Amino acid sequence: MARIFITGSADGLGQLAANDLIAQGNQVVLHARSAERAKLALDKAPGAEKVLIADLSSIDETIKLAAQVNESGNFDVIIHNAGVFQESGKMIVAVNTLAPYILTALIRKPKRLIYISSEMHMQGDVNRLDDLINDPGRVSYSDSKLQVLMLSMAVARKWPQVYSNTIDPGWVPTKMGGAEAPDNLEKGFRTQVWLAVSEDNEARLSGRYFHHQREESYLAAADSIVAQEKLLAICQKLSGVDFPE
Repeated sequence: MARIFITGSADGLGQLAANDLIAQGNQVVLHARSAERAKLALDKAPGAEKVLIADLSSIDETIKLAAQVNESGNFDVIIHNAGVFQESGKMIVAVNTLAPYILTALIRKPKRLIYISSEMHMQGDVNRLDDLINDPGRVSYSDSKLQVLMLSMAVARKWPQVYSNTIDPGWVPTKMGGAEAPDNLEKGFRTQVWLAVSEDNEARLSGRYFHHQREESYLAAADSIVAQEKLLAICQKLSGVDFPE
């Protein structure tokens, strides 16, 4: 049995993964951005241990969330599932890029870290990292999902004792993806569950990018150590949170 914390688990893929993990006998702590959504989260996943509340668009609230997670005890797995799509660049930077950085840096190291990216990271531009500081309004969803992948790769490189991997769940019919999304919803969340608790050799790897439980190719620029270090330095500057080596 594993103890797992999942951001953005009031609905969508996070909630589906939470229920699957609970059904397998794991202890799951949920996250929601408001008290209203926290109630919704527990209504949809009644077997959860509890729900923590924080608006990830706020650096201060995200830092406080990390403290709440640490006060709740040790976790085997952290799933950085929360994300926004059709929002301002400033909101995308805060939720998709800075929040997983802050939580990764401040929460005690788990055994496994899972980040949610997207096939759209292929349209991201590693040369736009400076926009995070100079012009966050220009940062696109694709850019943010490339940055998430780079963060996961940096963690895998720096923390060899932790399995750190990234998932493309596909274009699935959630609130974010829309009702007409063509991809398989179950396969979309099953990869989170598999990477969280499976003892398969294929799941106990690090620095990989998965789609439907299979390794997939990704934008090669994400492997650049120089770019990864620049991303960490920028996130540190924007958040005021140091990245522990």
